[in-house]
Amino acid sequence: MQFHEVRFPANLSFGAVGGPERRTEIVTLVNGHEERNTPWAHSRRHYDAGMGMRSLDDVETLIGFFEARQGQMFGFRWKDWSDFKSCLPSAEIGFADQVIALGDGETLAFQLTKTYRSGSYTYARPIKKPVLGTVRMGIEGDEQKEGVHYWVDVTTGMVTFAAPPNEGDEITAGYEFDVPVRFDTDRIRSSVASFQAGEVPDVPVIEVRA
Repeated sequence: MQFHEVRFPANLSFGAVGGPERRTEIVTLVNGHEERNTPWAHSRRHYDAGMGMRSLDDVETLIGFFEARQGQMFGFRWKDWSDFKSCLPSAEIGFADQVIALGDGETLAFQLTKTYRSGSYTYARPIKKPVLGTVRMGIEGDEQKEGVHYWVDVTTGMVTFAAPPNEGDEITAGYEFDVPVRFDTDRIRSSVASFQAGEVPDVPVIEVRA
């Protein structure tokens, strides 16, 4: 995948509007009942980078970042301020925040995930772009030491242990993460006059499958 491991300026993504999108196919039967299905296992997030612009200097920074990515050509990291931690945004990251797997005595590498819960229903989201230096891991309630007990690939979200966790051992993780995205346009239109009047450029950003 054509991707630059660089984050869109976090001060500009703060205030951006966006969130997850699901795709649901709905068929209404002749009796009025519905059949619903989805071709997507995972949601896809959309944002508007223009909503974070507060000054002409911000617009200049945006244009520089856009040009360096060659428009839609290269993906990049995006901080979603509403959802960027393994825990609540107001909480401190802990190694027991998320249960990502159970050991089987053989497997060394595990994908970071974040589980969303509502009642008895859950959704496990793969985390592919953890933030360097933020990942904490635990096995059966004991925190592990990065560089000794495990290593993290921050480009894929895979964690590799020095030794396979025992069968049935609960593997937990805490981390910050970014969303892999690209610009969803090859054009940025901005006006100095309209910006000073309170208008901002429309700069759509869309999540990519990493």
